[in-house]
Amino acid sequence: MIDTFPTDIEIAQQAKIKPITEIAETLGISAKILEPYGHYKAKLPLSLIDAEAIEKSKLILVTSINPTPAGEGKTTVSIGLTDALKRIGKKTAAVLREPSLGPVFGIKGGAAGGGYSQVIPMEDINLHFTGDFHAIEAANNLLAAAIDNNLHSKTRSLNLDPKNILWKRTMDMNDRSLRQIMIGLGGKANGLTREAGFNITPASEIMAILCLAENFTDLKERLDSIYIGNNIEGDPVFAKDLKVTGAMAILLKDAIKPNLVQTLEGAPVLLHGGPFASIAQGTNSVLATKMGMSLADYVVTEAGFGADLGAEKFFHIKCRPSGLKPSASVVVVTVRALRHHGGAPKEEYNIPSLERVKIGFANAAKHIENMIQFGVPPVVAINSFPTDSQEEIDFIIQACEELGVKAVVSKGFSEGGSGSEALAEAVVEAIESKSTSFKLLYDLNQSIKEKINIIATKVYGAAGVNYTTKAQKQLRSLQQNGFDSLAICMVKTPNSLSDDTKVLARPEDFTITVREFEVAAGAGFILPILGNTLRMPGLPSVPAAEHMDIDENGVITGLS
Repeated sequence: MIDTFPTDIEIAQQAKIKPITEIAETLGISAKILEPYGHYKAKLPLSLIDAEAIEKSKLILVTSINPTPAGEGKTTVSIGLTDALKRIGKKTAAVLREPSLGPVFGIKGGAAGGGYSQVIPMEDINLHFTGDFHAIEAANNLLAAAIDNNLHSKTRSLNLDPKNILWKRTMDMNDRSLRQIMIGLGGKANGLTREAGFNITPASEIMAILCLAENFTDLKERLDSIYIGNNIEGDPVFAKDLKVTGAMAILLKDAIKPNLVQTLEGAPVLLHGGPFASIAQGTNSVLATKMGMSLADYVVTEAGFGADLGAEKFFHIKCRPSGLKPSASVVVVTVRALRHHGGAPKEEYNIPSLERVKIGFANAAKHIENMIQFGVPPVVAINSFPTDSQEEIDFIIQACEELGVKAVVSKGFSEGGSGSEALAEAVVEAIESKSTSFKLLYDLNQSIKEKINIIATKVYGAAGVNYTTKAQKQLRSLQQNGFDSLAICMVKTPNSLSDDTKVLARPEDFTITVREFEVAAGAGFILPILGNTLRMPGLPSVPAAEHMDIDENGVITGLS
């Protein structure tokens, strides 16, 4: 059975895809206002956002435990749940992130779901889609070009300090050799020689801004507020000082609009934005979420990686300024990941071991507790794998029950919406019970250190926070520049509750260390950087790209 199960791309290519106009009709959207990108995807105008409808809609957040390197299937569960809600008669839409080319060609693969719970057209979505990421790259790099042009200028100089320029270029590809580079080589005509670097596009502040903007005016104001570094006198310099933010906004005029696609079963999906959760806020755009809630009664969304990263940022960074309030949450658990947290090496992830699952469940318990802390008690979705044993499943269900939450096996990967109906019914039951009482864990008026300490101790379970000498110096600068009231966006490994990727399950009596700080003033948050987390990943020794091809008829193989 395992050997004959079709690949994701085979399933997607065999699907009977509907014209995007038909999908739009299910949401009450006239074909006249669609902006089609071919036959199966379209942009949606911001005029569809309706504040009154948002108040009545139910928002469901899907998160997970700390994953294995391959991920635990949050997107797959989200799509299966969306199809299942549709099957049981609910007017439903999913609102998800767009994939980044870095993981697609690297190790993790695409982000359009898997098996029979996918978003289609899968190839388009995982590749260039509607060009949003390219527009973000262009806007980011226009600002970088303007900075270096100003350094080169003799008549319009802002007296920028070359050693205190924080803005980097961006590219949507894993390329470790671009993390630190020298630019302006070859003489004065080529600009000032200085050290620079690249971030991957999902880590660009432009991505974060696009996903947090409430409208086009807000987008432009946020672009103006981007902190790029200091001048020779030590004063902060912002993007507005370079007078190119209007041009940057022009590049984003289409990218700001959410994209409409569909699941394999014809449920509507809004895809928009794609910040990583380990190095940014990890959620789709506010505009897409509000649009989904304007058009559907039940909206399924997800936040990247575990609840220690994506969910925490979803609540503190996305929900706080936008006023969004989740009606329910789902924590995705896999038996495979629990074995991993229980000490199983990679080659034994698929070998049943109740003992390892019992040890590893401590990780799941912490994430469940985190959601309860935020006042959004979860339904636990056990994302099913063929190698799961019944005794392992039974243990997880019983352990969750002891924590006061319901666990349901989800078979969306192998069975699509029909395999997720039990999960859908459990989520609807949780919503109708009105058990949520959403709350945030810190106030923006608290000090930067206080906010970091709350996340570290309450969300990660740490005993405290250490700061390097460099971080202490940068902290004083942040305070002097008036950035105290910004939210916190922790840059941390997704593989552990701690800042050490090798520490599994639920560590105790540990501290985390803030290595350095960055600031995204336009996006509205400060980034404490923990451990060796990088904002430009590298490719693995055998990239997924090596297994991809396209034939003379344009049929793609190897994409996942």
